[in-house]
Amino acid sequence: MNDDFPLGLLFGLLLLLICLSAFFSSSETGMMSINRYRLSHRAGGGEGRAQRVMRLLGRPDRLIGVILIGNNFVNNLAASIATIIAIHFFGDVTGPAVATTLLTIVILIFAEVTPKTYAAVKPDRIAYPASLILEPLLKVLYPLVWLVNAISNGLLRLLGVKSIEGDGDNLTRDELRTVVHEAGPLIPRRHQAMLVSILDLENVTVNDIMVPRH
Repeated sequence: MNDDFPLGLLFGLLLLLICLSAFFSSSETGMMSINRYRLSHRAGGGEGRAQRVMRLLGRPDRLIGVILIGNNFVNNLAASIATIIAIHFFGDVTGPAVATTLLTIVILIFAEVTPKTYAAVKPDRIAYPASLILEPLLKVLYPLVWLVNAISNGLLRLLGVKSIEGDGDNLTRDELRTVVHEAGPLIPRRHQAMLVSILDLENVTVNDIMVPRH
């Protein structure tokens, strides 16, 4: 058997692990950055992929748990393989240091900053396809996810966090007014004024709407 085959296989496996790390990193940011109101609207309209994402976001502790378990596993395995490759080229003394330095730079650029930035800008393009993998992966890793969440949720309760359900954000009247104003061209200006007027309707007195009979 060719001696270069195992080394080439290690390089290929390392590249695959870096891609998987980028997937988990972008999935985390995409899931947490997706527009919840647009998502809820699509899920209510019967869109299957939106409903799948809604199910995952319904328990953010489990979602984050399965993502971080996967991400840490592939990163640690990538570090081990990178160390083996570096030792092959640089020896037992210098190899581990070289592997740590190079892999940190590679993961930072290609598996963290770039995929997370893209997911933050285009969350829909990441969250929907990622949910196809994350939902079955959560079922497979559920015992481990449950154990991690049990410990984590216990610590959160000590910090005063009693509920970890992803019920979504409730908007106050002023926040809803800001959402209307920031809709931009999606809602014509005159319609924006009408919607804002509805929000202020309970503050209107009878004298404000009465018309003199003459």
